[in-house]
Amino acid sequence: MITGLTSPWGLIPLRDGSFLVSERDTREIKQIVGKEAAVVATVAEAEPNVEGGLLGIAASADERVVFAYFTTDSDNRVARFSWDGNQLGQPDVILQGIPHGARHDGGRLRVGPDDLLYVSTGETGEPDLAQDRDSLAGKILRITPDGAPAPGNPFDSEVYSYGHRNVQGLAFDPEGWLWASEFGDQTWDELNLIEAGGNYGWPLVEGEGGGSDLIDPQAVWSTAEASPSGMTYWKGSLYLAALRGQRLWEIPLDGDRAGEPIAHFTEEYGRLRSVEVSADGESLLMLTNNTDGRLEPRDGDDRLLRITR
Repeated sequence: MITGLTSPWGLIPLRDGSFLVSERDTREIKQIVGKEAAVVATVAEAEPNVEGGLLGIAASADERVVFAYFTTDSDNRVARFSWDGNQLGQPDVILQGIPHGARHDGGRLRVGPDDLLYVSTGETGEPDLAQDRDSLAGKILRITPDGAPAPGNPFDSEVYSYGHRNVQGLAFDPEGWLWASEFGDQTWDELNLIEAGGNYGWPLVEGEGGGSDLIDPQAVWSTAEASPSGMTYWKGSLYLAALRGQRLWEIPLDGDRAGEPIAHFTEEYGRLRSVEVSADGESLLMLTNNTDGRLEPRDGDDRLLRITR
């Protein structure tokens, strides 16, 4: 659909047929109309590093508000912007103090069917933070659109689930279940079904076999096959963009159970960062991520691609 993007990370398909894309290293949010891209905001406070910078974006149900997750020189933050269809307003920081590091900054945002904002954070390369419920690192957070802890959260804080290494994909299915994709360390990447208050094991365990106090993943991949980032639900399956694995994984769902993953486009487009459903529900939109310093860019990289079936 469009080429020449630089380190794209987050993607929002809009009902008018355009798209918003965040670029990690340029700190820009761009609106894509047809084959043209225009800058609609620059997040001046964002400080790109090895894995940080301007990361995930999400929109409210009415598309009047856009949220962005970004790294500063001291922390990770979530800001909200007004959106009039042409330009984003000035950022209003609604959550700050999320620990940051050169790696494992999380960064995915998803507005849930409850109109609350779900935020994934990494453990910043300090594994013990994932088990510390007083830290915002290595967690999935649930907050109101104003940044307050959501009513009913399990620990009277922003924390919704914990024991995560680095979640970069969040998706809701039609039943309202929340799914998360998570980077492993040396062996297993994970797909998890998220429960309020659940402990997903890192750094006590990687992959399955954590015992009764920990929640096992629904699916695992070798780290060479996945390094899972963005994820969405479409037509009965989850679709998961893989970075190191350079493929799009399809995971059929049967209620709250994940089936056997199926690989698509293996090494065809390089690293894949994000995947979303088009606003009309008729196609998938996929961002490649070959300009982030991990691979040699291919001709036309990076790209926003449309997939139909």
